[in-house]
Amino acid sequence: MIRPAQQAAFALLAMFSMAGTSAFAQNCENVRFGDEAERRPQNVGRDIVGQSLDDIQERGTIKIAVYEDFPPFSYKEGGVLKGVDIEIGKLIAADLGVEAQFIATAADENVDGDLRNNVWRGKLIGGQIANVMLHVPYDRELGCRNEMVVLNGQYYNEQLAIAYRKDAYPEDPPVPAYFRFDTVGVENDTISDFYLSGFARGQLVANMQRFPTTDDAMRALADGEVMAVMAPLSQVEHALTDELAVHMPPFPGLAKSSWTLGLAVRHNWRPLSYAVDDAIRYAVEDGRMAKIFEDHGLSYTKPDW
Repeated sequence: MIRPAQQAAFALLAMFSMAGTSAFAQNCENVRFGDEAERRPQNVGRDIVGQSLDDIQERGTIKIAVYEDFPPFSYKEGGVLKGVDIEIGKLIAADLGVEAQFIATAADENVDGDLRNNVWRGKLIGGQIANVMLHVPYDRELGCRNEMVVLNGQYYNEQLAIAYRKDAYPEDPPVPAYFRFDTVGVENDTISDFYLSGFARGQLVANMQRFPTTDDAMRALADGEVMAVMAPLSQVEHALTDELAVHMPPFPGLAKSSWTLGLAVRHNWRPLSYAVDDAIRYAVEDGRMAKIFEDHGLSYTKPDW
């Protein structure tokens, strides 16, 4: 299943976003979007926007939005949701003394649409609002552009990587310039696709193969259909086999090859926002967050606070 909306949004954020800071939500005066100031959204009813921290604890459950079909973070296996973000959601719920109720959601055209549909307004037809949404890029411009949400709870630094066949590169791992001559797989409409398509004025395009998902690209790599795959490190690590290896080379011309992931909460539920942010921070500091990633066979990079 193609996830171009969410992945393309990550691509644009990774390439063009400003550096985030812990106080970016209060430092948006000079950020503009188009020729006119963004129109302030209208408030909506309490029944739509979710519950406060007290309401959640009284109810005994917290609704957490995750992306559907997005291994290794959130996906179904045997009809059961599993993955890194599922475990993080359970960690947050346990810290609040409630149970986690997950809402698996399809990606919209961009992260702004995902925040609108899942955090502060809800879908126009069907669906439900979540108290927390996971796997949201922690980005200053994104936060300033979406004044109805608060971005916090930084839990992981994602980075781009290249997976490759050991027999194809027995000595030196491949770098982007190699793909002038060697085949490389990418997920369609992602940062890897955009970057390699524009690299060296398009000289790599003839050797690029696009796939619906990174998992599909990694299967093609394991089968010898391509010699390498460029994608986020977590996604390639999830699909590594004994015949494959991975490394993180420099990516010339790419302004940002790593980005921080966190969560989003509706702006007017600040006590809830503080509580989940504390839960994430404690888990990062005491090693529980790293263990979640390690249990899924992934490397863990602590966020830059």
